[in-house]
Amino acid sequence: MSDEDAVLLDVEDGVATLTLNRPDVRNALTHEVSRGILDALDEVQEGNARCLVVTGAGGAFSAGGDVNAMAERLAGDVPLAEAVERIVQDTSRAVTRVARFPLPTIAKIDGVAFGAGANLAVACDVQLASAESRISFGFRQVGLAVDSGTSYFLPRIVGENTAKELVFTGELVEAERAESLGLFNHVYPENEFDEQADEFVEGVATGPTVALKTSKRLVGQGFESSLDQAMENEAAAQAAVFETHDHREGAESFMSREEPEFEGR
Repeated sequence: MSDEDAVLLDVEDGVATLTLNRPDVRNALTHEVSRGILDALDEVQEGNARCLVVTGAGGAFSAGGDVNAMAERLAGDVPLAEAVERIVQDTSRAVTRVARFPLPTIAKIDGVAFGAGANLAVACDVQLASAESRISFGFRQVGLAVDSGTSYFLPRIVGENTAKELVFTGELVEAERAESLGLFNHVYPENEFDEQADEFVEGVATGPTVALKTSKRLVGQGFESSLDQAMENEAAAQAAVFETHDHREGAESFMSREEPEFEGR
C-alpha cells in the first residue's frame, strides 16, 4: 500500500469522510497516517464540505501509536530525538488539528480506539460508536505516560478522578460504559450502525454551517471564559451570523412553519 493510500478522503453531499486506511496495523497512527490526516484536513478546509467524519477501515478505529517506531527505538536503530518525533509529535499534530478544525467533526467508531487513537476520537466534537466498539487510554500497557492530549481531553469529559482511574488501569471500556461516561455520544446496534450514524451526520451536514461553526467556536471559548466574557463573545458573533443566508432561510421557514433548506452560507 502506498503512503498516499494510508488516509482516504471522500467528499459527498457536504460530508468530508476521512478514513484511516491501514487495517493491517489496525489503523495505528504511523508517520504516514498522521501526515495523511494533516494533508486531508488541508484539502477539506479548502473545499465545500460542511462537516467532517473521521473513521477507520477494516474493523478498527485506531490502535494508537506507532508500535513499529517504538520497537525500532528499543533496538537502537532510531535516535531518541527522531523516535520522539515519530511516536509523539506526529500523532500530537494530527490530534490537535482535528480538535481545532473549524467545521463540526464526528468520530464514527466501529471497533477499538486505543491510546492516541482514543484521543483522535475524543478530539472530534461528537462520537458515534457501534455496540461492539471499545475505547482505552491504556498507555500503561506499553510502559508510557499519557500523550497526544489525554491530560487535556479525558478529565474534561469524565472528570479528574475517573480520568486517573482509566489511565492507571488502562481499562478497555466497553461501548455502554463509554456512553455513560460521555466518551461516546451515541451507541448503535452493530446491524444499524452505518444507517443511524449516517443519518446523524446528514443532520449536521444539512444544518446552517456558518452558525454551527460559530457555535462550536463559542462553546470552546466558553469553557475557559467567565459568564460576562461568554455573553460578549456570543453577541459579537451573532451580529455576523445574522447576515447569513441560512439565518434568513431559518427565520422565514420558522414563520411559515416549513422545514428550512440550509445552504451552508
